[in-house]
Amino acid sequence: MGKASRRKKQGDAPRRIKTGPVPFVRRPFDGLPGETDWVALHEILPAASAVVTLDDAAVRGSGEVPDDADVPATVTVASVLPMSMAGLRRQDGSITVGAQSGSRSGDASRDLAATILATLTLDPGEPLMAAPSPTEQTPRLQDLLDTDGPLEVTVHEGFDFWADGAELEGEAAESMERANEVIVPTVAVPGVTSAYWCRIGARTYIRLVLGDDEDAATNALARLHAAGTDALGENSTLLGAFRSAGLLVPVIEVDPQAEPESFAAPLADLLERYRDALATTDPLNAEERRAKSGLLSRQMTLR
Repeated sequence: MGKASRRKKQGDAPRRIKTGPVPFVRRPFDGLPGETDWVALHEILPAASAVVTLDDAAVRGSGEVPDDADVPATVTVASVLPMSMAGLRRQDGSITVGAQSGSRSGDASRDLAATILATLTLDPGEPLMAAPSPTEQTPRLQDLLDTDGPLEVTVHEGFDFWADGAELEGEAAESMERANEVIVPTVAVPGVTSAYWCRIGARTYIRLVLGDDEDAATNALARLHAAGTDALGENSTLLGAFRSAGLLVPVIEVDPQAEPESFAAPLADLLERYRDALATTDPLNAEERRAKSGLLSRQMTLR
């Protein structure tokens, strides 16, 4: 067969519509109410959930769900689901998706939106076992959600909330039992946004999600560390920080005998000092630069 014939036959084949890679977004939850709690739900909370409201017109206009699909008014976003499901359409038609079901692109917001849209196409009682891979055409959470209200995250003592009042059976029940056995006890510190007390073994920590760009937040913490004002009083130490979704999550070890609510006032004071440091425009001095280097060496990136 000659080259001309091969070109003709190849040209006869259907042409695929190409889509580019999903653009990387450094702060994927920026623009959503409660950005810091979205980051916590996506990264650091073991058992938590939040109910969000869908924009019906945006969902139906996405082209990802059938025209006659039953679209509920709200979706429950959980930290994780049994058997590592990405999503679940319950028998009553309600939708639950897992925030930590895995990112397939450089945009966690688009990943989670793709999971919501895929779960909406399921039949009642059907699970979504794997999160779909989004494309650059996939909407983001900022497009799909009615964001007039705040994000209200509920931190649960265990994973019994999976059952939603029903009795789990088989693998799902076994998955919940295993998860409850190894859960890291976590409590939201009352009155402080996105601050979570947790116990790992015999040691306890405060994880605080800061709502500022991670580089600016690192500089502010370096100023506090150099001044010796970066902790929560006696028996507390700033160990380092996570970097996640464009934000910084300092980790402070605290007195294991103290109750979580006792850190509300010290955290409020720390945040006031932090805001003052954040507003400082002077270049870091030598001691502050050394403090920053130490913080950077102890940072772990979660993406």
